[in-house]
Amino acid sequence: MNDESIRETVREEYAKAARRVTDQGGSCCGSAAPAGNPITSNLYGKSETASLPAEAVAASLGCGNPTALAELKPGETVLDLGSGGGIDVLLSARRVGPTGKAYGLDMTDEMLALARDNQRKAGVQNVEFLKGEIEHIPLPDNSVDVIISNCVINLSVDKDRALREAFRVLKPGGRFAISDIVVRGEMPAEIRRRVELWAGCIAGALEESEYQAKLAAAGFGQIEVEATRIFTAADAPEFLANNPDLEKLARMADGEFISAFVRARKPL
Repeated sequence: MNDESIRETVREEYAKAARRVTDQGGSCCGSAAPAGNPITSNLYGKSETASLPAEAVAASLGCGNPTALAELKPGETVLDLGSGGGIDVLLSARRVGPTGKAYGLDMTDEMLALARDNQRKAGVQNVEFLKGEIEHIPLPDNSVDVIISNCVINLSVDKDRALREAFRVLKPGGRFAISDIVVRGEMPAEIRRRVELWAGCIAGALEESEYQAKLAAAGFGQIEVEATRIFTAADAPEFLANNPDLEKLARMADGEFISAFVRARKPL
């Protein structure tokens, strides 16, 4: 599979996820992972989601809660890379307040439509959803205080470009504060080859030291990777559902994948 084929596979999986939200609820990273799986469960507190539209909560396709960990401050401008149904953008808008601004960037028309509808239902004004790819962010240099993202960088076919773009739009001193799937140790080649797992937040994940190296190469400093969940073979039936090689893949994946909070900073 070439890069464009992978990108279109991911786009279509997320389009399908958006279309089924009101009927079935969300699932992490497209149809490869069913609702209630160990990657997506229990990420947000009831106090956070109580005032949000049900569709925004149902379309939560991430692997963490970057808004709770990014330490957003009133008046800041925040950008969510791969904003999906908009849950993290709406939560960020609440944290930065009326003097701040929250942008969401997504490449999927169906997700953008869902996110804008959720914004309307929530009555939030300091939000703007943009169409585009995270490798080509449609914002000026030095325009954002904080970049968040929730289980999306792993889906990029050009992670170096995506991280350089994040660095470009951040203001000096700006913060990169994302949740993502990260690999500990060597990724089994058989998993890398299975394109359906790209849409399941697994096959495209970076190894921990490689992630740190790519951030450093993009110009970032103060880089940290903090594990928030570790996935074991017992979790595999949930996020590899209906895969004919489930038992074999479960053994290969045991303890190799984590949900992590990845922090970095653009130097002053």
